[in-house]
Amino acid sequence: MNRSKLILILAIVAVVGVFIGLDGHKLLTLANLQSHQASLAQWIEANLLLAVAGYMAIYVVVTALSLPGAVIMTLAGGAFFGNIYGLLAVSLASTVGASLAFLVARFLMRDTLRSRYRETVAKMDRGVEKDGAFYLATLRLVPVFPFFLINLAMGLTSMKLRTYALVSWVAMLPGTFIYVNAGTQLGQVQSTSDIVSADLLISLALLGIFPLIAKFVVGFIRRRRVYAGWQKPESFDCNMLVIGGGSAGLVTAYIAAAVKAKVALIEKHKLGGDCLNTGCVPSKALIRSAKAADTMRHANRYGLESVPVKGSFKNIMSRVKEVIAKIEPHDSPERYQKLGVDCIFGEASFVSPWELEIKHNDGRTERLTARSIVVATGGKPAMPPIPGLAEMSPLNSDNLWDLEEQPERLLVLGGGPIGSELAHAFARLGSQVIQVERDDRLLAKEDVDVSDVVKKQFEADGIDLRLNHAATKFCMEDGEKIAYCDHKGEQVRIPFDQVLVAVGRAANTSGLNLNRIGIEPLPNGTVPVDDDMSMRYPNVFACGDVAGPYQFTHAAAHQAWYAAVNGLFGQFKRFKVDYRVMPWVTFTSPEVARVGLSEAEAKERGVAYELTRYGLDDLDRAITDSEDYGFIKVLTPPGKDKILGAVVVGAHAAEILAEFTLAMKHGLGLNKILGTIHPYPTWNESAKYAAGEWKRANAPETVLRLLEKLHGWRRGKSPCSLPDTSNVTP
Repeated sequence: MNRSKLILILAIVAVVGVFIGLDGHKLLTLANLQSHQASLAQWIEANLLLAVAGYMAIYVVVTALSLPGAVIMTLAGGAFFGNIYGLLAVSLASTVGASLAFLVARFLMRDTLRSRYRETVAKMDRGVEKDGAFYLATLRLVPVFPFFLINLAMGLTSMKLRTYALVSWVAMLPGTFIYVNAGTQLGQVQSTSDIVSADLLISLALLGIFPLIAKFVVGFIRRRRVYAGWQKPESFDCNMLVIGGGSAGLVTAYIAAAVKAKVALIEKHKLGGDCLNTGCVPSKALIRSAKAADTMRHANRYGLESVPVKGSFKNIMSRVKEVIAKIEPHDSPERYQKLGVDCIFGEASFVSPWELEIKHNDGRTERLTARSIVVATGGKPAMPPIPGLAEMSPLNSDNLWDLEEQPERLLVLGGGPIGSELAHAFARLGSQVIQVERDDRLLAKEDVDVSDVVKKQFEADGIDLRLNHAATKFCMEDGEKIAYCDHKGEQVRIPFDQVLVAVGRAANTSGLNLNRIGIEPLPNGTVPVDDDMSMRYPNVFACGDVAGPYQFTHAAAHQAWYAAVNGLFGQFKRFKVDYRVMPWVTFTSPEVARVGLSEAEAKERGVAYELTRYGLDDLDRAITDSEDYGFIKVLTPPGKDKILGAVVVGAHAAEILAEFTLAMKHGLGLNKILGTIHPYPTWNESAKYAAGEWKRANAPETVLRLLEKLHGWRRGKSPCSLPDTSNVTP
């Protein structure tokens, strides 16, 4: 730390110390100011300029250091100086104080605040980048975040000081006037009859309704601003148009039709999207076949004779297609048309915030208008720009299901959930799998001990794991496919027959003509959305993989509810999407299921936690099934049973996790799980046993010692006089 920063820190500490030492937090109360009102008023009248200067100096310090009392100081400005002098003093002092806090954050606390208030700062960064000064003005007019947090977080952005000071001063004036005016009336309260005076009631009413008025005004200005240059249609063909027939689009259309809105769903390929056709459904069907093969290969675990697994890969893939066909009617056009959804097959692009041009698959073109439009176009496998990769005819999670012959040597790029699931399935089906991951472990978003369990099982099943390997080049050598990887500076040569690329996904935005309505995708490929799932325009929404941040089918369905409801009824009430309890599962063997914080995330965010661990090797049902491996980890605040996060590693982890997810969603702690009857023997008993481990670790030792003495006294003996049975042979 350089000298100037150290001096500034010491100065701040000294001022805060003086403030606390002089009981500043007790002095800056309405009761204290009113009790000294008469004497202060006399002194102020005799020393007006000095009083105003001193008042402003104190206000600047309180605001700059985010000390408690700014609201009381504002009311006091009106009480002692009146509307004119009070408004001038407060507005100038608050602007200077906010600017100083802004500079302190920029100079002194940039790294710390970016880490501690990451999500808030990231949101403000996006707002400043998109709307600049107007975004800051809306934060000042409608205090979504506390003013002290705005002062500090804005210092981390690229906004110029003069812009920040000027916009803050102008935007805070209406609110400042309301508070100062309320202060002039509170200063006149001398008896109970004054409390019901018309002037005071009007001032208090303005104080209460100002946020609502400001919110309405800001919303009106924002709508006028964002829709400038567009002509809204006088009538509409639909209430809602939905682009994309995957999980997010289907749920959105379903909800709209359920409330009798006229909705059209536009899909260029098949309804059901990735989940049904190329994602969740086919991959889980393949994983189940792989598990059956593993069971046969290791039947000796169950007292049976192990047999070599011989099967037709073509038959396995046929079964996968049969599974898709059985589920397909759930997402069929016929079903949705019966529900009241107009299913259109073609490609849609934006003409305006209310109008789409649709190119039907049969060649026709038409334009449709709607009050709200929802983009739910999903995602696709990302293809890294590695030299020679495209010439290898790479497989991915989309085209994999067209395979009819099983690769003998399968190279899998990527150690995330998709790559790990498919690598393990193909290994259990008999392929020689080489899995390449540039990180030092699999499933990097999970804790290290979780990754270690999966790694151990992968190695036991014969997967050739190449961690810390980054693919750099693909080529043909003597008629054989070769991948070259960088491993800590050393070049590694890997021959293979087929390569499966699973290094992430990219959002589907091409062809939508989003630039026509001024929407640019984010660097990660997704489109920018607000808390209500709208993007730029209050009537244009996005949900599912194209919106992020989670690329799960259940997350897409969750977001779809908000997009549908806000799209249909947002002019009356808007709902902010809730991601507080988002579970997910990686379907390897063992399964990895998590909800809430992991240990690594808790440490990174500075969240204090207590860890409870229960080994599934202790669970009776796991032992009977010969699947007694894995564990449950639960994070709770120290000494409390509130669940901050839970991870389950083992067989049936996805089903076990559901109980923890339900508990977190509805605020139920481990004590509630412990007090719930679980049938025996079941896998879900493990949740109760994990809660029991927490209970034992948090047992009230003092109470237990007293109870021990009580029971000894009731037997007529002291606990210390009990016979020693440690050497008695049973």
